[in-house]
Amino acid sequence: MIISQTPLRVSFCGGGSDLPAYYQNSIGGGCVTSLSLAKYIHVTVNKRFENDIRVSYSKTEIVDNFEDLEHELVREAMRMTGVIRAVEITTIADIPSRGTGLGSSSAVTVGLLSALYAYSGQDVSPQVIAEQACKIEIDILGQTIGRQDQYGCAIGGVNHIIFNPDDSVEIEPLCLSDDLLSKMGDEFSLLYTGKTRSATKVLSRQSANTADNMTSLNRMVEQAKEVREHLLKGDFSRVGELLHEGWLLKKELANGISLSEIDELYSTILSAGATGGKLLGAGGGGFILFHGSAEVRARVAEALPSHRLLALEVSKNPVSIIFRN
Repeated sequence: MIISQTPLRVSFCGGGSDLPAYYQNSIGGGCVTSLSLAKYIHVTVNKRFENDIRVSYSKTEIVDNFEDLEHELVREAMRMTGVIRAVEITTIADIPSRGTGLGSSSAVTVGLLSALYAYSGQDVSPQVIAEQACKIEIDILGQTIGRQDQYGCAIGGVNHIIFNPDDSVEIEPLCLSDDLLSKMGDEFSLLYTGKTRSATKVLSRQSANTADNMTSLNRMVEQAKEVREHLLKGDFSRVGELLHEGWLLKKELANGISLSEIDELYSTILSAGATGGKLLGAGGGGFILFHGSAEVRARVAEALPSHRLLALEVSKNPVSIIFRN
């Protein structure tokens, strides 16, 4: 049996610049500053006595031929790794696994590739796995999504990720001290809105609007660079302000990025004293990231008792095999 562990990701600023419609047509390309979250997708791969394939996620599939799998990510990961028969595959998520703005779909792809490669006895680096996850999701399945999730989930830690016009990706790790990482967990929080959405639909609209939004996207790229510097200095209040500025810009990129209910939640967070925040991911639902003291977090919890709150805890490790037998 093999078990892979893949962290989810949280992006501070620069989202949208990882879409080809932007980085292929912008001088210098796009970039995001993001981190891997200590909440995980686990994928298990186990030898099956029968020669068929069993896949368990929100539903269960049993097929004789991997080509007949409805789960596209499993099917294409099996094809890419060459593990195509006599296995049982299970995916398990620490939090809701779709539509939460934490890159969960890409984390599943990354985790599948890692586990299947390990099962076949191959040692493949996290960066190569991220590249292959992009190939599956974007090139093979034709999803209108960006490239930040695959790298943000595969690499681990806090990173500045650059998307070059030629489709290459560069990773600049941010070496934050343990004290700064602890402070980050004290000052940043995640609020679950209770709503999920299809990232592909929102991103398709955003991609189509890119040419009209270049000025805003250029500023969002600059914000990602500024966030990188302020994280390194531990100036988290300024990061909160940049989150707020970026959220106001992002809401103008396409219809459906925000909803009236989300705007009300964000207004409540600001009223509780938060420096700033943003809805994570493509928009329409998922988690809101915000900056504020422990007292702010307590006031938000009191004002919104039915909404789950999490501290922002960084996962230092990349996608990993945590069990092998």
